[in-house]
Amino acid sequence: MSTAWSSSRPAPHRDDEQRLRELGYQPVLARRMGGFGNFAISFSVISILSGCMTLYGFGLDTGGPAVMMWGWAGVGLFVLCVGLALAEVTSAYPTSGALYYMADRLGGRTWGWYTGWLNLLGLLGAIAGIDYGAALFTGALFNLQWGFDPTPESTMLIFICILLLHAALNLFGVRLVSVLNSVSVWWHLAGVAIIVGALAIVPSHHQSPEFVFTEFVNDTGWSNPLYVTAIGLLLAQYTFSGYDASAHLSEETSNASVYAARGIVRAIWVSWVAGFVLLAGLTFAIQDYAGTQGSATGVPPAQILIDALGTGGATAMLLIVIVAQLFCGNAEVAAASRMVFAFSRDGALPGSRLWQRVSSRTQTPVLAVWLSVTVACVLALPSLYSETAYGAVTAINVIGITPAYAIPIFLRLRAGDRFQPGPWSLGRWSKPVGWIAVVWVAVVTVLFCLPQSSPVTADSMNYASIALAVVLLLATIWWFVARRSYNTPSAYGTAREQAEIAEGIV
Repeated sequence: MSTAWSSSRPAPHRDDEQRLRELGYQPVLARRMGGFGNFAISFSVISILSGCMTLYGFGLDTGGPAVMMWGWAGVGLFVLCVGLALAEVTSAYPTSGALYYMADRLGGRTWGWYTGWLNLLGLLGAIAGIDYGAALFTGALFNLQWGFDPTPESTMLIFICILLLHAALNLFGVRLVSVLNSVSVWWHLAGVAIIVGALAIVPSHHQSPEFVFTEFVNDTGWSNPLYVTAIGLLLAQYTFSGYDASAHLSEETSNASVYAARGIVRAIWVSWVAGFVLLAGLTFAIQDYAGTQGSATGVPPAQILIDALGTGGATAMLLIVIVAQLFCGNAEVAAASRMVFAFSRDGALPGSRLWQRVSSRTQTPVLAVWLSVTVACVLALPSLYSETAYGAVTAINVIGITPAYAIPIFLRLRAGDRFQPGPWSLGRWSKPVGWIAVVWVAVVTVLFCLPQSSPVTADSMNYASIALAVVLLLATIWWFVARRSYNTPSAYGTAREQAEIAEGIV
């Protein structure tokens, strides 16, 4: 049995298609993505220049530098365990359905159903969170350049434009998505190097290592430092999400049983290292802590850049960040639309026959793309009325997608020797790594349902737990309506299945 760092040689293209038929599906998507492209989509979705920068202000209030730095290091290690365990299951079941298909195969239809709805909630919440974050940073850039006033209404307009851009790019096909994600990898790594390099060289004053690694700040209203530290982990845990994108694109990846698994793990550890460097660079360069927290731009990292580099330098750095966030959102739309396509293919969504349709020209699930960006837009609409709404959207992302990661891992552990690993396997490390992953996900799922500031009011309430309860309730109600139509096929090849696939080609 191979280890996480060794795998079989790439299989011929036809073997990918044969394996997909063995799992129950006729290939209809274009398999035009290689190993680097598959890694790139998860790396782009994790996007340290999106998650770290967008939630940096949250980190300043919730534990400050010490929790941001050590929290990133610790959370990254646990997330790597989750990624390793998930990669092993992905190697055995390389389909666009990813998490819910794995859960269905290992635990049954009910496990697959609820995993799918949690995963879908997380993916759609991620689009909203990423693209709204990009809109906030774009507003800050416009404020610097032209004195633009980033009101909730204007930010929402920018957000809608970004969603439309990402929908259009995804309609051109997976080859363009793959190229953009490959560019995104180098853009992120070069962007971190440029930003950190400028912040290290240009300003005459830097914070001390003691400040960066030990300064604890609590502006949450809670008095218990352990509680504040725990909720402060949201910055890292939110950023380290979305790496299931490699699994969702597996039906469009060559040698998917190896490359999709490898893509998950590589995306996590590369982001772990680069993100630590980025957070350290920003924190060392803080000139005025209180001024950064209350920045007129509405984006604390922008204030750090202005104070350290001047308006011109800050504008250039913000442009780097915004482009990275756009890459991130585009990759997330690709992942979410494949989840919509796969879930509809198995009859789980209202209007499934629509959302599973694939363009005969680009071999892209066009209507699934439009549904993904539309729902993401609806999720972000409350930000017009509440300043805490964006935090709620990011919490929805984490609370939906994180439990969905652990379910197939838990079911794989429960299956024991009945689980047949793919060519990419953890071998004897499978069980210890898997249990670490399951326990970690259970802990953070509880943490992210807790209120983040005191006193708890309608504006400061953490709505993640309510969102989780609502989606589980709706999934339960819909289960009784659609359970007869929902089914993952055991093998492809019957005349009925061929006819149903043919109806999905437009």
